[in-house]
Amino acid sequence: MSAARPLPLLRAIAVTAALPLLLTACGYGSEAKKDDDKAQVAATGDKKLSASEVRIGYFPNLTHATALVGLQEGLIEKELNGTKVKPQSFNAGPSEIEALNGGSLDIGFIGPSPSINGYVKSKGPNLRIISGSASGGVKLVVNPDRIKTLDDLKGKKIATPQKGNTQDVAFLNWISEKGWTVDPESGKGDVSVVRTDNKVTPDAFKQGSIDGAWVPEPTASKLVSDGGSVLLDETALWPDKKFVITNIIVSQKFLKEHPDVVEAVLKGTVKTNEWINANPDKAKASANAKLEADSGKALDAKVLDPAWPSIAITDDPLASTLKTQSEWAVKAKLIEQPDLAGIYDLTLLNKVLKAAGKPEVSDAGLGAK
Repeated sequence: MSAARPLPLLRAIAVTAALPLLLTACGYGSEAKKDDDKAQVAATGDKKLSASEVRIGYFPNLTHATALVGLQEGLIEKELNGTKVKPQSFNAGPSEIEALNGGSLDIGFIGPSPSINGYVKSKGPNLRIISGSASGGVKLVVNPDRIKTLDDLKGKKIATPQKGNTQDVAFLNWISEKGWTVDPESGKGDVSVVRTDNKVTPDAFKQGSIDGAWVPEPTASKLVSDGGSVLLDETALWPDKKFVITNIIVSQKFLKEHPDVVEAVLKGTVKTNEWINANPDKAKASANAKLEADSGKALDAKVLDPAWPSIAITDDPLASTLKTQSEWAVKAKLIEQPDLAGIYDLTLLNKVLKAAGKPEVSDAGLGAK
């Protein structure tokens, strides 16, 4: 029988023998590290995306609520797993299209008319509409002392944001349907169409240099707070009271090179829209907080409260209404008959919607082949 070993030596042998098991159990060692990494990826679905950043453009308008709230609440960036969002604010559609075409912007929230113009001018290769964002939120607001009925608009000065922009096209079409004529270039005719930046329109209205304006929110509600009266809500002119006011577009180059990033952004916008519709009061406050962060000034409640419910937040791009708006622009002789085949690519959006248990949306026959 061998001599008994000292107790300290027995303890040392036991610890040494157990060390490999201890290291593995605690996750140390190359094999355990790999297993843990796999488990984490499997548990969270996380993996790095193909771009280190994505540049997203939007307007500081309530009709761009998906962008405002999605960025403010981090709901878009949350889906990107480390890919950084670089937000860029624009005041007009042409400048955003220029940034997209110039390669300094990847994804943008923008109105239908700039989307059409950008697509047609590039003959197709630069952009795709990949989702909807908002419907409605456009009103004709007038000075009630000067204009009491729609017929009273004849001979008056009415502002729109920009020649050929979404509201300008809609107003010119409305004028035409009244049987009145206006030169689309100069804005002169039976009604004087005064193209005025939305930031300037409230002052022009207060000073009396315009009699009213066909404008999006929150400009419409600003005019009401200054004594204006809503004479017409544009939703009344549309079937089902729906029309696209904001799309999401993407650079085709970025879509081709980084479809995973585009899909992640769309996951974020779909979740943002769901959150906005489920939490309208919180979303309204969030959008206003983002506007304050961007401009240094929040909207007054007397402007924000009536403006917010007039905007419908939606994933559906309402493609048939964009087609109608393009027909109006042709009718007004602002553009030639466009070939819009391929302007939409809703493949990734419908993939995201299907995974979320939501109905897919239509491109009205204008999808990429």
